[in-house]
Amino acid sequence: MVKILNVSSKSPQIFAIAEAATVIREGGLVIYSTETVYGLGADATSDEAVAKVFMAKVRPIENPLPVAVDSFKMANDIIELNKTAKLLFDNFMPGPLTVVGKAHPGKASKLITGGTGNLGVRIPDNAVALKLINFVGGPITATSANISGKPAPVTAKEALKQLGGKVELVLDSGKCEIGRPSTVIDISTKIPKIVRSGPITGAEIEKLLKNKS
Repeated sequence: MVKILNVSSKSPQIFAIAEAATVIREGGLVIYSTETVYGLGADATSDEAVAKVFMAKVRPIENPLPVAVDSFKMANDIIELNKTAKLLFDNFMPGPLTVVGKAHPGKASKLITGGTGNLGVRIPDNAVALKLINFVGGPITATSANISGKPAPVTAKEALKQLGGKVELVLDSGKCEIGRPSTVIDISTKIPKIVRSGPITGAEIEKLLKNKS
């Protein structure tokens, strides 16, 4: 049976975060909140754990999984981040933006890039997610806690309806503030490209990059 722990979104209880982190470090799956939608967390460095995410979501193996980190340093450890990426991190993160860059070999599961060689990374603006990453001690998967193609859940209840039988633990901290997935921008090519629209608009990103060019 899935264990559900209620946690404060502003000041999450340490015992709950520690228990969830243990599940992830041992190869299990955890549903957790972010400011955008509920995520499905697993050890992003473990092939076995990442495979479980793909299976739980019924997600095609060629579709890369994004990851969540708690700092620019952790992001830089797993993907190549240039000056443009540093600008984006400094101005929009923590927040609802995912930056896609070339993955450093051996720093994350080989399955997680979907064979593309690229990896999307973000720093969530959510105390539960940040504490969880910190306690795990490394990147965790940040894909939405849903079956692929179905609506991304904004409450733990919605996530449980889709993935309840496939996870070990749920951190329930109420409804997500934003309620829609993050903006995704690919910086792996010479000209950055927005590949998914979201809470941070293309106009905001374009203005930032233009002003700093």
